[in-house]
Amino acid sequence: MTGREILHKMKVKAGFGSCVPDTGKGKSKVSKKITHGYHMVKGKSRHEMEDYVVSEFRNISGNELGLFAIFDGHLGHGVANYLQGHLFDSILEEPDFWTDTESAIRRAYRKTDAEILDKVVSLGKGGSTAVTAILINGQKLVVANVGDSRAVICKDGEAEQLSVDHEPSKEKRMIETRGGFVSNLPGDVPRVDGQLAVARAFGDKGLKIHLSTEPDVAVVTVDDSAEFLILASDGIWKVMSNQEAADSVKQIKDAQSASKHLIEDALSRNSKDDISCIVVKFQ
Repeated sequence: MTGREILHKMKVKAGFGSCVPDTGKGKSKVSKKITHGYHMVKGKSRHEMEDYVVSEFRNISGNELGLFAIFDGHLGHGVANYLQGHLFDSILEEPDFWTDTESAIRRAYRKTDAEILDKVVSLGKGGSTAVTAILINGQKLVVANVGDSRAVICKDGEAEQLSVDHEPSKEKRMIETRGGFVSNLPGDVPRVDGQLAVARAFGDKGLKIHLSTEPDVAVVTVDDSAEFLILASDGIWKVMSNQEAADSVKQIKDAQSASKHLIEDALSRNSKDDISCIVVKFQ
């Protein structure tokens, strides 16, 4: 059991669970100008907070890795909690992580999903979206995602989306090929088999035959034009465009304060969902 999992169990035992707002920050030891901060706020739903984050730097084999992720659970928090404790370890254990990072991430996503499906009795039948970002020695950024949590980088003031929103309407043909269907009822968003509002996710054993866990992966060089990176769950993106989110935090130097401000901005726009946000400042 990892230290993170032990901490979570202690919080649950004490009655806090994952429902209280959580926040934190840190900085790179390789490049002092690179900092990160995160903030989480429970939405207005009656269920427990189902979001989890990873926001940290690790030194491995003489290389510094910035590990950042948002896991937005649904139908329970078991899958998202498992991802928080295991996904990055699975990625870093791949033998070709340093030589073929993209392939390593794809395999680790698939392996981790298989583990989750095998543990359905303990983790529950729910699922989770994921957006992960690995910053290698402050120079190379590798982003992967399944679902609708999003990664946006700001370069010279312009927001650029690095992840792909896996909406059922966009992947209808793939879902139907697998034997599923996409509902599109008035007043509601498109849903896989009338249930899930994303076409790709971890877990969701009851729908897995019609879902994919294959991530989209983007590789970006962090050069002098890169200002900051935003990772956030869909509670941000339901009410703000990529550029609006970037504009909201571009003048805030402290990454933790930026992540908190972005969530407060989304709440002021009447976002009702759980919201998790990470901001990584490159300058």
